[in-house]
Amino acid sequence: MNPPASPASPPPLSEADMNRLQTLLDKIPEPLEPLDISMLDGYLCGVLLQPTAVPAGAWIKHVWDIDGRPLNDKWPGLHELQGLVQRRYRELMTAIAGRQWFDPWVFELDDEAEPLESTLPWVAGFSAAMELFPALMNMDSQDSLEPLAVLYAAFDPDDLEDAEALLAEIETLEPPSSLDEAIEDVVQSVMRLADVSRPLPKAVTTPKRPPPKRGGPPGRGRF
Repeated sequence: MNPPASPASPPPLSEADMNRLQTLLDKIPEPLEPLDISMLDGYLCGVLLQPTAVPAGAWIKHVWDIDGRPLNDKWPGLHELQGLVQRRYRELMTAIAGRQWFDPWVFELDDEAEPLESTLPWVAGFSAAMELFPALMNMDSQDSLEPLAVLYAAFDPDDLEDAEALLAEIETLEPPSSLDEAIEDVVQSVMRLADVSRPLPKAVTTPKRPPPKRGGPPGRGRF
């Protein structure tokens, strides 16, 4: 999981790229059930957190259909879709490998929504990766319990009825008071899980949110 050399690193996806990616996902024909881009982002993080690398052929098919059903290789947007997904994958890989801040694709639903409602699609994608590729969960590390609880707190407790330890840990947590706090929780949880499944030779400080950029805080994309 070493980051690619800087000269070969693609630029981060712009808002226009993200909009194009969502458009392509929306155009995937039925009966396939593609991820949306927030779910995709959580899914990619879940794939990248596995203790051994998941082959691209194993994970990318679930992007355009959650069940992994094939997309016709003659579908006109396939090559462009794969390119955008792979760019985000490499961007996240570099951030996780270096324990660097990244802006998760978490989007504010509306002024009335609770912060965890906005993170739910991202967490749903992450959870899908955990179900499809369970190696991280099978490590059964005590160090993974709290960061998993921080993420899975977005779910209705009834959806976690078989996860007693996780539910008990969630009950000890204070819910985030703002979307900014919820986004920071997502990033720090990803890095803490990386410390379990992909430990670094030396301790690295948990990434902190960078100062807000002019025009709005990071992580607040909208369509």
